[in-house]
Amino acid sequence: MRTPPGFAADPGATAGAASVVQRRVLRDGVYDAILEMLLDGRATPGTSLAIDGLARQLGVSPTPIREALGQLEHTGLVTRAALKGYRVSPPLSPDKMAELMDARAVIEVAAARRAVPVEPAVVAELERAHDEHRRAAVAVRTMAQDHPGQPEWSTLREYYTRDWAFHLILLRHCHNGYLLDLAEGLSPYVHRLRQSMHFGAIDVEQAVGEHAAILAAVRSGDPTAAADAMAGHLTRVRSRALADG
Repeated sequence: MRTPPGFAADPGATAGAASVVQRRVLRDGVYDAILEMLLDGRATPGTSLAIDGLARQLGVSPTPIREALGQLEHTGLVTRAALKGYRVSPPLSPDKMAELMDARAVIEVAAARRAVPVEPAVVAELERAHDEHRRAAVAVRTMAQDHPGQPEWSTLREYYTRDWAFHLILLRHCHNGYLLDLAEGLSPYVHRLRQSMHFGAIDVEQAVGEHAAILAAVRSGDPTAAADAMAGHLTRVRSRALADG
C-alpha cells in the first residue's frame, strides 16, 4: 500500500508487520511438518514428542514447536500430560470414528438440504471444485501405484484440501452460519480419522464418484435429492473408515 502524500512511512510499524507475517508463516510451516509426521506414520502412537528434540530436527526455536503442539492437541492427534510433555495419541476407536462421521452427517446433510436450490454461480463453483478434487484424486492414485506404502504428504494434503473445499461450498451457501461453524469446528478432528485409517485402503475413485452424485443432485435443484446424495456419501465414507480402522 502506498504511503499517502505528506506522510512518512513508519519503519518500525513496517518491520513489526513483517515480523508478525514471518512468525505466522514459520508457525504454520512447523505445524504442517509435525502433522506430516503424525499422518505418515513416522511418529507412532505413544511416541514422546520432545519440544527441544523437534526444534533441533526442524531447525527452529522451541516456541513455534510449542505453539504447533498446542494446536495439534485440539485435534486429538497429540495429548499432553503434566510433567510428561506431549505424546502421539492412539488411533481413534471404531466407536469414536463412527461418532465423528455421524456428527458430520447431521451437519452436512442439513446444510445440503438448506442450500439447494442454488444460484448458477454456485453450481459453477461446485463444478470447479469437483474438477480440482478429481485431479487431486488422480495424483493420489498415481502416487499409490508408483510408491506403494510410501505416501507423499504434499500429494495427500492437496487431495484432502480439495475434498473439503467441495463440502465447504454447500456449507457456505446453506443460509445458516451455525452449521458452517459446527462443520469447521469438526474439521480438525478429521485429521484424527485420517491417522486411524491405513493409506492403502483410501479409495479416492469412490469419493470422486460420490461427489459427482452430489453435484448432479444440486444441479437438479431438488433439496431432498441433494440431502440424500450427501447422506449416501458420508454413510459410505463412514463404512470405509470403519472397515479400514
